[in-house]
Amino acid sequence: MQADATNEVAAGESTASQGDAAYDESVKDDDAVQTADIEKLLDQATESLEEATGEKASAEASPAPFNLNDLSPTEGTSERQPIDLLGEVEMDLRIELGRTQMCLDEVLQLRGGSVVALDKLAGDPVDVFVNGRLIARGEVLVMNDNFCIRVTELVGA
Repeated sequence: MQADATNEVAAGESTASQGDAAYDESVKDDDAVQTADIEKLLDQATESLEEATGEKASAEASPAPFNLNDLSPTEGTSERQPIDLLGEVEMDLRIELGRTQMCLDEVLQLRGGSVVALDKLAGDPVDVFVNGRLIARGEVLVMNDNFCIRVTELVGA
């Protein structure tokens, strides 16, 4: 009985080995078919490309060089630099002495001679804003009966 079981196991292994071999063979055949199909498609694509461009595509084709125009400044046009053009751009400059908060009723009661207290002390630096962005701080001076600002600190962005 034991010998029969061993023979059955051996026969089963033999059948399994034959099945694995058959499977491996079919996979190899499928791979060969797929590789042949891929090569055929590549050949067709190459032929179509050659027909479209009118020339043979070479395996060692190198890209054509691209020539850039000379970007150095030309002689005789030094009358105005591009940065000079920015000098004519208008910007909103605002000097802020200080701030306060008031109710609408308090604003409506303001008259000539009214005093409004600000959040900064006399002598504190004023803020310099360009287009709403703080760029510097400075001190208030009087020159020829006009107020002016001496910049004491540039504020980094």
